[in-house]
Amino acid sequence: MTTHPLFILTVLCINVVVCEWLATKPYFRHLGTALMVILLTAITANLGLIPSSTTPTVIYDGIFAYVAPISIFFLMLSVNLKSVRRAGPAMIGMFLVGTLGTMVGVGIAMRSFDVATLLGEKFYALAGMLTGTYIGGSLNFNAVAIHYGMAREGTLYAATTAADNIVTALWMIATLALPTVLRGKKSTATLQPKADAAAIAPGGFEDMETINPMDVGLLTALAFGTVFLADWFATYFPLIPNILTITTLALVLAQFPVVSRLRGSRVLGMFLIYLFLAVIGAYCDIPALMQDGTLAVWLLVIICVIVLVHAVILIGLGKLLKQDWDVVAVASQANIGGSSSALALARRTIAGVRSVRCISNSWGKKGRSSPVPAPTKRTRIPGSQSTWLSATRLGLRNAGATSAS
Repeated sequence: MTTHPLFILTVLCINVVVCEWLATKPYFRHLGTALMVILLTAITANLGLIPSSTTPTVIYDGIFAYVAPISIFFLMLSVNLKSVRRAGPAMIGMFLVGTLGTMVGVGIAMRSFDVATLLGEKFYALAGMLTGTYIGGSLNFNAVAIHYGMAREGTLYAATTAADNIVTALWMIATLALPTVLRGKKSTATLQPKADAAAIAPGGFEDMETINPMDVGLLTALAFGTVFLADWFATYFPLIPNILTITTLALVLAQFPVVSRLRGSRVLGMFLIYLFLAVIGAYCDIPALMQDGTLAVWLLVIICVIVLVHAVILIGLGKLLKQDWDVVAVASQANIGGSSSALALARRTIAGVRSVRCISNSWGKKGRSSPVPAPTKRTRIPGSQSTWLSATRLGLRNAGATSAS
């Protein structure tokens, strides 16, 4: 096994390309690129092709220290806070109620089980990751993971991602049926043809991005400068996490049109996120994961409790406040599944499309499973709105598969 940094980078990039290609195939599409990148790199590392967690390498440390936060910075540049008010009070209110439901759900789930024994000593970090991803996306999930060093817990990270994908896929089915079940019959008053959804904002869901050297140069300069400032700031205020400084600066910069108009941030961000996830895969001990099958089962149970509590609170308050069930379903999907799957659900109503577009532009998208081709001059990217939180959002992992969410 060679430990040359360029060879390792070559394998990591090839893994991303292979998984992007597999994500276009029917049998692999619902797994999502992100999960496949983790699994494929775990296989190559466990086979000895590239170093695993037992073999220190400078390239892995560099990706954890710089590539991961820079990827978060790039994705945060798509956040538009001004669009929040266009979502409407009903959608924003239900989204915030869903956020409260997630927070309460995480608290109940963590107190209902012996999580310190089941999940290990960093169960508190996992609680933060799950809270972030089910508030709004994978950017939150990854940002919390970076801060608490969970990226090096490859086995736990991979198991959490797999369990999250299962639950978010099932929740997509549930929210599709929710309005009809709760109303008792279909309401023809709010349902609109798909053509109407496209007419709301023709180009609002444009998934093509033109990249040029000037924009890429400015974006990378901003990213490097922001990470440098965050490191410098941490020397004077060590209690403030670097990732919080980076995301705050990115959020501020994103509100300036001269920055938000720069092309390439989403493509660069998603590609770098995949490199980060590939290294997490390299840290995944497959034999240990296979031997400890109960880990994934308990994670699945914990996540189900979180989503169930979220649903009870959201549906209960939705009924109490006499909210439209389509709005409730879309708001819940924006929390649990992320903006891309919420967008798919929202195409049922004109109001829903407008609202989820505004929310996704502000909170971000689920990005852990979104298929994103390698950056070219004209590159197709997933759910061109945006992750984060929607976090993260950190978040894809989208349209049914989305979701550590």
